[in-house]
Amino acid sequence: MGKYINTGNEGFCSARKGEYVDKSGLIALVNNKLFSEMRFTCVSRCRRFGKSMAAKMLCAYYDKSCDSRALFADLEIAHAPSFEEHLNKYPVIYLDLTSFIVRYKDESIVAQMDKALREEVVEAYPNVEVKETDDLMDCLFRIADATGERFIFIIDEWDAICREFPSGTTAMDRYVGWLRRMFKDVIANRVFAGVYMTGILPIKKYQTQSALNNFQEYSMVKPGGMARFFGFTKDEVRALAEKHSMDFDELEKWYDGYQIGNELSIFNPNSVMTAIKEQWCEGYWSRTGAADSVTHYIQMNYDGLKDDIIAMLAGERRPVNPVGFKNDTSIILSRDDVLTVLIHLGYLTYDRVHQECNIPNREVAGEMEIAVRDTGWSNVAEALKQSKQLLQATLNGDADAVAQGVDAAHDDNTSILSYNNENSMACVLSIAYYYAKNDYIIHRELASGRGFADLVLLPRKNVSSPALVLELKYDKEADTAIEQIKRKKYPAKVAQHTGELLLVGINYDKDTKTHTCIIERWEKE
Repeated sequence: MGKYINTGNEGFCSARKGEYVDKSGLIALVNNKLFSEMRFTCVSRCRRFGKSMAAKMLCAYYDKSCDSRALFADLEIAHAPSFEEHLNKYPVIYLDLTSFIVRYKDESIVAQMDKALREEVVEAYPNVEVKETDDLMDCLFRIADATGERFIFIIDEWDAICREFPSGTTAMDRYVGWLRRMFKDVIANRVFAGVYMTGILPIKKYQTQSALNNFQEYSMVKPGGMARFFGFTKDEVRALAEKHSMDFDELEKWYDGYQIGNELSIFNPNSVMTAIKEQWCEGYWSRTGAADSVTHYIQMNYDGLKDDIIAMLAGERRPVNPVGFKNDTSIILSRDDVLTVLIHLGYLTYDRVHQECNIPNREVAGEMEIAVRDTGWSNVAEALKQSKQLLQATLNGDADAVAQGVDAAHDDNTSILSYNNENSMACVLSIAYYYAKNDYIIHRELASGRGFADLVLLPRKNVSSPALVLELKYDKEADTAIEQIKRKKYPAKVAQHTGELLLVGINYDKDTKTHTCIIERWEKE
């Protein structure tokens, strides 16, 4: 068993001994690409979304130095037509770039990496003659030519060097050159049966082209047929919740919300598994080590980025065009670049159909809130902090305190958008009621009765607080809002989802620049 070549299946053995969610269907997709023009695959997804687990699984399946049949016998891949054809049939090279990042901090890193791999490959094939001047690719070609074998090359954290060394540095240029030497050389097809790279970022672009345009890429923005392997699906998490006596609704609230391609409901797998282990849902995202970079990016505030972040904290979606991003965190030139980086890091999710992004769940919203505080946006941070008192005042029926609280939220966040209509009010109110997300599911313009209620807060499972229906008016009267709630039969519709109900009418007077509020408790007839 080698360090880089034919590493065996111990990594996947360890995974199978614990709680394992079957993602082996990925193997069938990779099998279908072997020996074809599509044999080069790069799958990028954010931290803690199972990249290394997938790499270990592929190593265990392809590695000819071990017998992995028992590991896969009860998994999805065992039923695929290609299962027997490729099981433990190839010499596998496995490279984890982070192991070299730790040891080498200068431009020598690429040469050291090539040297380490070359030495082990040559040692594994003592009967194949190589030259002292041969680099790794030369050696692999000589071995493939002499033995007729084709290699599987698996690279984990392929972009670690890209994240460590800025664009234009010697180390970065050498690394891109090494990748091209290995995988774009005309002899690559005669050396590799398949190549699988995984990391956080898609392959770096030069001008408008990828540095390795022969790779089939799958990312958080364009996952293609790989989407269901990027995280846990709703059915998978529901089964885990039932098995471990966890509250599925809590898991969903905390870790769901990623829309990846055609998969509309993907959960953060690491956070789900950690919550099950701890038997408690909370924010485990901060342990990924990327929080500082989020603060750095949103501080750039390109083209009103601050307003976009605040609006997304309020539950809004924002347009984004990810096409121009160079897939390089050292080259951030626009608002779209920042939002695209946050999508790749997992702090936002991307709706490809509508080209919009939003914050996926409570866990990530908590990290975004921390990032906002760290930027020095004190007014926003204060509004988020005060939202707890505003919710309590609403539940207590204290209309004057609610009006004052909304006044403060308005004053603190007038830069978000022009505050001149009910839609603008709804956005600011969503910030004002930010704390309510802990206990409520918040709906903007929920279909209720004969129209759409502006803001409806439905209590989550096991929460005993009343539901809230908020109707907003601009330059009218707060009691007009209450009358509309009743006239359009919003309460009866909302009451189907809950029991006790509070009606909240809020009006903004543009002359006095103040809000008025009326709160009524609704009783079933």
